[in-house]
Amino acid sequence: MTRLTRYVTRELLPPLVAGTLLFTAILSFGYFFISSQWLRGVPVGLTLQWIGYQVPDTLVKVLPMAVVLMTVVAFGRLATERELVAVQSGGVGLGQVARPVAVVAALVTALAVWLSLWVAPRANVETRGLYWDVLTGAGLSQLVGKTVDLGGNLTLSLGGYDAPSRELRGVRVERWAADNPKRATVIFADSGTFENNQLRLRGYQVYTVDYAAAARLAGVQDDPAAFRSAVQEVFPNVVIPEDSSSTLNLDTGLSRKQTLAQYADAIGADSEGWPELVGKLTGPGVGASERQDARVNLNRKLALPFGNLVLALAALPFALRYGRTLGVSLGIALMIAVAYYLVFFVGLTLSGALPGLPEVGVWLANVVFAGAGLWLLRRA
Repeated sequence: MTRLTRYVTRELLPPLVAGTLLFTAILSFGYFFISSQWLRGVPVGLTLQWIGYQVPDTLVKVLPMAVVLMTVVAFGRLATERELVAVQSGGVGLGQVARPVAVVAALVTALAVWLSLWVAPRANVETRGLYWDVLTGAGLSQLVGKTVDLGGNLTLSLGGYDAPSRELRGVRVERWAADNPKRATVIFADSGTFENNQLRLRGYQVYTVDYAAAARLAGVQDDPAAFRSAVQEVFPNVVIPEDSSSTLNLDTGLSRKQTLAQYADAIGADSEGWPELVGKLTGPGVGASERQDARVNLNRKLALPFGNLVLALAALPFALRYGRTLGVSLGIALMIAVAYYLVFFVGLTLSGALPGLPEVGVWLANVVFAGAGLWLLRRA
């Protein structure tokens, strides 16, 4: 039995490795092709580094396709050359023969979970930072005219950005009080820099504004003394340095790279891993909608890796019946993978319509394909 296990495992590994390399190369080329018009004159080494940062996230997406290809090619060949018939005639059941598939798929699932929750989020942040700050040189210019949330109750708005000097122009920073939604500190600055997790502002002015007190101004307009007192309540703190070269340092929740990853592109990078998602699910002061998004993202990052196990099961009956040649096997593998991803994204869409139980939508594809695989195996 040990010899049979080793033999089947040797049949599984080549198509798994080949499929992983093939699908990773295809997606990586797609990323490069889409962005190549902005990468002219970039050294080859930096371009390869940028592509390399995208590999962990790419692997999470392509491993299910590679597992399907592995199962269809290996067991298609075993079935075509009557090796399965010979084994079964010797009293070995299909379940025992297929046990190496489950083991390999389980190892791939563990790898995908690790990549999805710990490696890919960090690599995605590095990808965006390298792309905007080094490859294109655009830096934070994509944020001009936007108001972005830097975490820690800080929002940032830029009037301009000078890419060569990495200098912010016309800066406005707002910090809203956590215990008073009508009280805010507004900072205006002529210029500044944003590096790592620190904003360094020059030519700044700080105003603390109490909007609840501002609403009371209308009732004391006829009393000059009361009006002046009320104005002081509206602006309890005003800081205007005499030296225009004075600087103000602010710590931010998001780093520069994280800000680029989240806001520079039309679709933000997937930069939340296990620590961030668990923090949102268990931490105090997290809004209901933010907690809901964290539930969906955490389950999505688990459901897709576990799709490797599900697809190995679902692909097995197709391999036994249709996996006759390599071309047919590749076509079947692509068909199963595309169908899985289609149902997976439909489930993600449905998860938004199930605010109380988004897990149902996220895991829909795994449940459907696991059930279909078991039913087809019985018929096979």
